[in-house]
Amino acid sequence: MATAETTGTAPTALTHRQILTIFAGLMMGMFLASLDQTIVSTAIRTISDDLHGYSMQAWVTTAYLITSTIVTPLYGKLSDMHGRKPFFMLAITIFIVGSFLCSTSTSMYELTAFRALQGLGAGGLMSLALTIVGDVVSPRERAKYQGYFLAVFATSSVLGPVLGGLFAGQDSIIGVAGWRWVFLVNVPIGVVALGVVFRVLNYHQVKSTKARVDWWGAAALSVGVVPLLIVAEQGRTWGWGSGSAIVCYIVGLIGIAGFIAVERWMGEAAIIPLRIFNNRVFSQGILIAVVVGAVMFGGISMLPQYFQVIRGSSPTVAGLQMLPMVLGLMVASIASGQMISRTGRYKVFAVIGAAVITIATFLFHYMSVDTPLWQVMTMAFFVGFGLGNLMQPMTLALQNALPPKDMGVSTAAATFFRQIGGTAGVAVFFSVLFSLMGPNIADQMKQSAADPAFQQAVVQTAADTSNAKGSAFACNLVEQSHPGAPICAGRAGTGASIMDDTSVLNHVPKIVAHPFKAGFADSMDVVFLSVSVLGVIALILVIFWQEVALRKQSGTQAQMME
Repeated sequence: MATAETTGTAPTALTHRQILTIFAGLMMGMFLASLDQTIVSTAIRTISDDLHGYSMQAWVTTAYLITSTIVTPLYGKLSDMHGRKPFFMLAITIFIVGSFLCSTSTSMYELTAFRALQGLGAGGLMSLALTIVGDVVSPRERAKYQGYFLAVFATSSVLGPVLGGLFAGQDSIIGVAGWRWVFLVNVPIGVVALGVVFRVLNYHQVKSTKARVDWWGAAALSVGVVPLLIVAEQGRTWGWGSGSAIVCYIVGLIGIAGFIAVERWMGEAAIIPLRIFNNRVFSQGILIAVVVGAVMFGGISMLPQYFQVIRGSSPTVAGLQMLPMVLGLMVASIASGQMISRTGRYKVFAVIGAAVITIATFLFHYMSVDTPLWQVMTMAFFVGFGLGNLMQPMTLALQNALPPKDMGVSTAAATFFRQIGGTAGVAVFFSVLFSLMGPNIADQMKQSAADPAFQQAVVQTAADTSNAKGSAFACNLVEQSHPGAPICAGRAGTGASIMDDTSVLNHVPKIVAHPFKAGFADSMDVVFLSVSVLGVIALILVIFWQEVALRKQSGTQAQMME
């Protein structure tokens, strides 16, 4: 039963000033979440190289996405029952603690565990912020205020890559390894955000105070989702039909079946009530969200790798090279938001977005080591442009499709399924990338080995003992073709594997690094081709998506009218 409880202002339409005051708290929380995404994605290559686990970086990303995905619907349901503010503050607190622990990591395994903890907080930051926006601003009016969020996103998108590159590029700052500041910087920002949210996030909310908490549903959801996402990441290592993979499939399916049974039993108290899927518009939107999530997270996660590994950019430069994508996203979001506000029509922008992303990612699969940089950055702009046209309409449509009393559930469910797609996308695409890297690099090496210039460069690099990293790597190459060669006596086998430390490519001549970069590029081409196929699926789904008129009342106003 829903009972109205006033947590701040009277249950009337909020003034522009009141909305801006509330937005101040939301923007701090969203800044924390968006900064973390951009700063870590730029620095992850340096971090994984330093912790000797480049091929394990998918675990770090996947662990974060798994936990943030699982708790998202729980945040939505609990905030519907007890209010948004306490859980928004809880999310920030957990995020701060997780960030600090990440900065203390001594291995990729520790970093993975601490990123998982950090994800428990991140799951509430973005979804609750979007839910609160739905509470206080109507879908038709939301475009008037989205500029503030875009300003936050743009600031974090510019600062994140620059700070990530700056920190990752320093050996130490105040006695602490540079990359550890990628996580430590969240601590003071988070403390400030916590204070601002405590002070300003006050508005009237209708709460379902007598509802039960669906802990069994949350547990069953974890049992269902985690094994399937783990096998998506580890399938390339275990083998997709191995015993471990089959166990994950079975446990995952049992968990999903159990989750459906629990949700049916819990009824309205379920963290994701099954009745919401009876709404055709919402169900279609959820399916689109899964596919778009895979395209978005999978595609974006590849770009920093391309700039740093293939183009040899420093983390800072790679971050700046991502700015065209950010610009495209901002331009599209502002333009589509204004047009949606004026016309109330949103489907056309989702179609445009899906079409542009499909074309851009398909063109990306033609990238090579020698592709002109301006072409790569132009395609990155259009990837951002497509996302900007897709994300705004999707959020509006899914919040608008269900009754206002389901604002928390609808927003959390939409975020949950988009992140499910994103988590699976990242895991599968990285698995494809690393599965293909070995064979593709081997093919490129066979071609290069026949080149006398390549052979001479390898020998010269192996003999250059002043370049310890490059020399050890070159000695491994010499050992493969001339076992026991005296030039590498006692040093063969001491160099890091390219799968564990890609930074070695910066310590060898271009001609020596070329086959490795070319093999990496060939592997990435297949990934982007896979992303474009998903883009086609998203486009087809969006074309057949039914459009519903947007409400002119905020979520809170609509609930009070009911």
